[in-house]
Amino acid sequence: MATQCINGLAVEISGEGDAVLCIHGLGGSSNVWTPVAGALQSFQRIAPDLPGSARSALAAGPLSIESLVETIAALLHQLQLKSVHVVAHSLGTIIAQHLAVAHPQRVRSLALFGPLVAPPDAGRPGIRARAELARKGVVAMQEIADAIVQGATSQETKAERPAVLAAVRELIMRQPSEGYAQSCEALAAAQSAALEAIAVPVLLVTGDQDGVAPAANVEAMAKRLADASLVVLPRCGHWTTLEQPQRCAQELETFYTRLR
Repeated sequence: MATQCINGLAVEISGEGDAVLCIHGLGGSSNVWTPVAGALQSFQRIAPDLPGSARSALAAGPLSIESLVETIAALLHQLQLKSVHVVAHSLGTIIAQHLAVAHPQRVRSLALFGPLVAPPDAGRPGIRARAELARKGVVAMQEIADAIVQGATSQETKAERPAVLAAVRELIMRQPSEGYAQSCEALAAAQSAALEAIAVPVLLVTGDQDGVAPAANVEAMAKRLADASLVVLPRCGHWTTLEQPQRCAQELETFYTRLR
């Protein structure tokens, strides 16, 4: 595995075979995919840190879903990849859906973990408030991290998997404040992609205790897609690949076996 700096992005590239692009969510990094790397070992795995997240520089101008989609499209162009399978989490799933609509020739399949179409209108002010809190710096980022650990992981994870809690907390605490704030604002402004236009196979995976991507919402999402399968993981919150890595890896392997 090697990290390259491409167009200001820190991008981990490893393996050989068909390309799979891994897009993390809000507060994440390429490390969100480390627990399921075994399921992707037959692919060339491309895992960027999004602009303003983790090790990647913040792009000029405010972040938006549209700018993030075009950043990803530019990365694929730079790597001379005509089409890729896409694996994404949370905010990354919104980016992935818009990428599939805006650049359909680039996307061969979607595997979406903790998927959401867009935030509910009632939730948007809270996301914008989190952006303002993030701009207060490292102490505020710890406050945000602690709240997310408590609110976005399952009861079983909190009781039985302290290393997962530490990993989620560390991911968020290490985010650059302004980059995290702009990522929040991009999420708060996100609108639904034209899901009915997505023709590729889609895997939707959520947790039975995921309050960000509740199973009922993901089921409604699946009904708008031409070829979607839905999996609800027991004892799992929103950080699916960290909370239930074995099950997530298994679902990925089954999905890609079906596509071959």
